[in-house]
Amino acid sequence: MQFTYIARSSNGQNQTGELVADSRDEAVIKLRQEGLFLLSLEESDELSKEGLSSSIKKRVTRKEIIYFTNQLAIMVDAGVPVAMALEGISKQVENPTLGTILEEIQKNVEAGSDLSSALADFPRYFDQTYVNLIKASEASGTMPQMLSRIATQAEEEQETIQQVKGALIYPAIMLLMCIGVCIFLLTYVFPKLMPMFAARGAAVPAPTKVMMFVSTMITSYWYLLILFLVLLGVAAYYIRSKDWGKSAIDWTIIRLPVFGTMLKKLAISRSIRTLATTINAGVPMLEAIELSAGVTDNTHFKQSWADIGEQVTTGKQIHEALEGKTLFPPTMQQMIASGESTGRLGMVLNKLSDYFDREVKIAIKSATTLIEPVMVVCMGSIIGFIALAMLLPIFTLSTSH
Repeated sequence: MQFTYIARSSNGQNQTGELVADSRDEAVIKLRQEGLFLLSLEESDELSKEGLSSSIKKRVTRKEIIYFTNQLAIMVDAGVPVAMALEGISKQVENPTLGTILEEIQKNVEAGSDLSSALADFPRYFDQTYVNLIKASEASGTMPQMLSRIATQAEEEQETIQQVKGALIYPAIMLLMCIGVCIFLLTYVFPKLMPMFAARGAAVPAPTKVMMFVSTMITSYWYLLILFLVLLGVAAYYIRSKDWGKSAIDWTIIRLPVFGTMLKKLAISRSIRTLATTINAGVPMLEAIELSAGVTDNTHFKQSWADIGEQVTTGKQIHEALEGKTLFPPTMQQMIASGESTGRLGMVLNKLSDYFDREVKIAIKSATTLIEPVMVVCMGSIIGFIALAMLLPIFTLSTSH
């Protein structure tokens, strides 16, 4: 192993250099024997792996990882050695960050490392599921097929995630438009009408009083509003950073009308797909369950899968461990029980994951169909209330003369 160090010599001067040692402890001992006081010690490989040096800044997208996986699958299936395939792909990719990563992986493979071990050095780009599937394929000699399967699964997940994001973007844009129109009416139109109402001495209806108060707050005390929003953001960040806060937020999210069902089905779909792929690849059951828990960010799904893993450890089958888990539908337990009883769990999980993928697409379509009229009604109600608050005093003035 090669290390880069910064140390202080006996005369008080700092010096940098590199040395080779079998371990970090041995490197420290060598430096002390040379009479140096150690200030910093880093493995040279580490500088080029997770950090990749300060010169590399471009982000690696999921789409680029899928492209790399597909290319590697084709080349390995054609009989090209892994190291040579990595070298060829690293020269073709347009992203310099990905190119440098592949060069590092290639060097490690040429030095004798397995591909799975070389990929594990970059967990930011190749997650635990990816690495374990490659590791299982290395043991079974099915790397080309596994790479193709990983790429296909990643493409399907990416497509589903994009569909979910698309369903969420529409209401977000509508909400921003509504907020923009309200701010325009309250900061530009209302302030011009209020002096007229005051000069005529007309009775001000309750809706108008409410809007006058809101308009005054926005135009005269905008700094308090900004302060409130900042404090609200800080409070939200604090709550999210705590386990109890994240648990409460995750619980609320999956119980939202329309979108809660969609996100819940998405979490189940991704978990089952991962479980199916890992079990079919020969990954041990407990490790497969752990990987299935890792593909979702929802605390409650993670905990449910962790509980299932603990019960499987005690000798229970998966369908038995699913009893009492309200997050998962009864049909899932029944199908898994059928697969375990017939010894065809892998095939059943594949069919189950396909079923939930279809359910997610149906939920997305339902959400996008329902959200449009709901948003139109909400926006119309809010803007209509503001318009009513402006028009009521005008009607009062016109009827008083």
